[in-house]
Amino acid sequence: MKNIDPEGYTAALYIRLSKEDEGESESESIANQRKLLLEFASINCIPVYDFYIDDGVSGTTFDRPGFCRMIADIEEKKVNMVITKDMSRLGRDYIQTGYYMERYFPEHGVRYLALLDGVDTASESSANDISPFRAIMNDMYAKDTSRKIRSVKRYKQKQGLFIGGKAYYGYKLSPDEKNKIIIDDEAAAVVRRIFAMALAGRSCREIAGVLNAEGIPTPAEYAALKIKREGRFSGLWSGEKISHMLKNQVYIGNMVQGRVKKLSYKSKMVVRLPPEQWAVAEGTHEPIIEEEDFRRVGELLSARAGTRHRRHDYLLRGLFYCRECGHKLGVTARKLVSGEALYFFCRNYRRLSGVKGCTSHSARADRLCAEVAARLTADVRRAVDPATLAAAAANRPKAKEREKTQALSQRLSVLSKKLDALYEDRASGLLEQEDFSRMYDGIRKEREELQRRIAARTPRSEDAEREELILEAIRFFGEADKNRLLLFSMIERIELGDDKSLAVYVKYRQET
Repeated sequence: MKNIDPEGYTAALYIRLSKEDEGESESESIANQRKLLLEFASINCIPVYDFYIDDGVSGTTFDRPGFCRMIADIEEKKVNMVITKDMSRLGRDYIQTGYYMERYFPEHGVRYLALLDGVDTASESSANDISPFRAIMNDMYAKDTSRKIRSVKRYKQKQGLFIGGKAYYGYKLSPDEKNKIIIDDEAAAVVRRIFAMALAGRSCREIAGVLNAEGIPTPAEYAALKIKREGRFSGLWSGEKISHMLKNQVYIGNMVQGRVKKLSYKSKMVVRLPPEQWAVAEGTHEPIIEEEDFRRVGELLSARAGTRHRRHDYLLRGLFYCRECGHKLGVTARKLVSGEALYFFCRNYRRLSGVKGCTSHSARADRLCAEVAARLTADVRRAVDPATLAAAAANRPKAKEREKTQALSQRLSVLSKKLDALYEDRASGLLEQEDFSRMYDGIRKEREELQRRIAARTPRSEDAEREELILEAIRFFGEADKNRLLLFSMIERIELGDDKSLAVYVKYRQET
């Protein structure tokens, strides 16, 4: 690239190297990119504001620390020139790369240089003209590389080679053999205990409660994994985690991998695959659990599965929350002497048994629903009495009546025109007498009926319809406790405290 005029420019030197690029050549290294860019800036006397480096980050994503920092400095007008070794360093997603080159940089007054590709957005050159094609080629390279990596990983998975970063709980990476796992005695003891409690008939929730009560570290804590989002119940065992462990074939010596896949080489989003698409290799490592015990535990879990997802319906289903932890309340059926009744319970209390983070919140659903409905019905009846409804509805029927009368009059006009056309057709001989009489009688009867209906629409009938409207509204609001649609339109959420007290949050404004 020829020398450029440095006046008025402050440069950002951007460097990127991904794991896929490391095998290309020594010239791709961070050190060599830095040397090339710095030499170019020095020769052309371009002031350098800073280096922006992303080491080990794929070019298919633009969510890179160094790149984002550079964009922030551009926004703050600290730099107005970006220099990279070539276009692939800027990115390998041709859509996003094109966006920055064609729109973002020009709109922010930034001049972009890709040294080895001869790209300079401030000049007219053939290199600039073919830059979109280079971006596409870089994208195709990234796609092909991604496909090859996936293929290699899938092959290793089918061979039973462990390719994860952390071994499954109960195992650790072998120090002697790559892609192999061996038993971790400390964690394996917990795994054996979990299976033993399951064989003894304890539920997943009960097992989690025991482990939480004894302060046993969860798999994430044991592996010292960073938790992205800390929550109130982070670091606690749950019934779901126990269930997943009890179903994992890794504990009988089978390697199970490939349960998820990325949607695209450009996206970090993953989707879960059905079991038939998993990569399962049998007998790849030493088992922790006997196969017969694993099978029996599976049968116990399957036997319970049919009773877990029963859906109960009640008046205000979905509106009740726990006041203490904020989670939505669950409901379960209990058999009483008088019959079956539904009871609320706090899901976190059940899910994280053994941790005194919440209480059961057990209370009869029908009684609480009735109490809430009664409160709202009283509010409605205080706010909307017959006199209020009558005043609000006084003008409402008038508009409707005018619309109906207008529609009837328009239809009457159409019928009159049809009769005129019939007379003309009969007079010109286009219509036989028999057909004329038949059609005339039909239209005439319809017209007489319309005239009768229009004449009947007197102020008195309007008053009658208004009274009916008022009565209908009174019935609607007066029976709010039985009207599910009305209650849901009024209630935001209902919170149940551990003392069985209710807090009802409504969508309407209450007068004090």
